[in-house]
Amino acid sequence: MTVRYPILITIVFFLLTIHSVNVKAQDSKVGTWGIATVVLPGDSTHKWGGYTEFQTRTNNVFSQFQYYEVKAGVSYDIDKNFTALLGTGRYTTFDYMDVGKGPTITETRFWEQITSNQFLYRLKLEHRYRVEQRWVNGDYRNRFRYRLNVFVPLNNTKIVAKTWFVSVFDEVFLNNKVPNFERNRISAALGYQFDKSWILQAGWINQYNYSTTAKSDKDNIMLILMYRIQRKNAVQREHVPTTSD
Repeated sequence: MTVRYPILITIVFFLLTIHSVNVKAQDSKVGTWGIATVVLPGDSTHKWGGYTEFQTRTNNVFSQFQYYEVKAGVSYDIDKNFTALLGTGRYTTFDYMDVGKGPTITETRFWEQITSNQFLYRLKLEHRYRVEQRWVNGDYRNRFRYRLNVFVPLNNTKIVAKTWFVSVFDEVFLNNKVPNFERNRISAALGYQFDKSWILQAGWINQYNYSTTAKSDKDNIMLILMYRIQRKNAVQREHVPTTSD
């Protein structure tokens, strides 16, 4: 299988999403997340890196577009297992019943994060700590997030070219106002790394939101395409195919 296949899969997904903008239906318990990421990783020679990411979500499976986000960040490798990152993004939510009337929620976000990796033979652990500054429809909010991501390669000891792997994570969202517990995400996915650059994942993600007035719990089919930029003369290092969301 050549690298054209993940590109085609992503193009088909986004075309289906655009085609479904005007579909009318009730709120669904199962939606779709599509995520495309370009990453410039750091290494022992090049400490600075970064990424950019585009994400779209639908209320139903491959239909009823309701959300997109665009974000980017600059990273710095403190050492081979610790990375600091500064990021920013724009997040836009629509009423899937009437997308044409414009966004119902717009958010601008900045964040600071530290990521720590542990490589225990086949078991790869990623701990991510993030502090966010958010402007939601003009109102300022803070948020604090912790995510534990576990990767297990299936046919190699490392996640390298031609490797199948499993990815599982849980993430907790907290804020400094009542209710302090805001959200929880849990996900499981099967992935394949085609070569040094292209990685595709497909799986499931559940997002549980909590507030004093309402709770929501939604399952989603998740498709992730990642392209990792390769530097010339870079010192190769093991990287986990983490999502930046």
